[in-house]
Amino acid sequence: MSTQTFKRELFEQFARIGKALASGLRLEILDLLAQGERSVDSLAHALGQPVANVSQHLQQLRQAGLVLARKEGQFVIYRIAGDRVVYLIKALQAVGEANLAEVERMVASYLATKDSLEPVPATELLERARKGLVTVLDVRPAVEYQAGHIPGAINVPLEELETRLSELPRSKEIIAYCRGPYCMLAFEAVAKLRAKGRKARRLADGLPEWRLRGLPVET
Repeated sequence: MSTQTFKRELFEQFARIGKALASGLRLEILDLLAQGERSVDSLAHALGQPVANVSQHLQQLRQAGLVLARKEGQFVIYRIAGDRVVYLIKALQAVGEANLAEVERMVASYLATKDSLEPVPATELLERARKGLVTVLDVRPAVEYQAGHIPGAINVPLEELETRLSELPRSKEIIAYCRGPYCMLAFEAVAKLRAKGRKARRLADGLPEWRLRGLPVET
């Protein structure tokens, strides 16, 4: 095999990953699996998609080595194939924000208008939480919280927030977080909390970014 042939064939293998990522729905699946492992049924429910459709997308991600699967009784449970895959998704998002005018416009016009206050950096949240100065609020679904969460975080899924508001201390600022920088759950939670007179901000990122920084995670 010549050097040129080797390089071309190697790049074709790399291109398999690019092809697997060439779907918004598959990127959403990876975003959910970055929170913790899930069954096909659970993913389909979270995405509002037919099980058969989600299963086909998972097979393409699995063939490209981006997800792994295991059997648990009658169910197949999927998980993301390591932190490198999460880094890849974050790099893709960063390139999109930097180089695609449409992404930049959407982020600036939609996310920026949701919250005018600066989000809390991860290191600041960790320090303030350890000192007991803030209440850390995880507004993701319970299944994601159980798979892993910031130590000491209280789980109140967004749809339960108004009915469970009394569980959150009034004396502390509330820092809400969810799946990542493009997840709207934390934005909406902060808006609801402020409407009720609570002092609230959001974490700059979500649990996957927190984990990638090597910060502690509880299960």
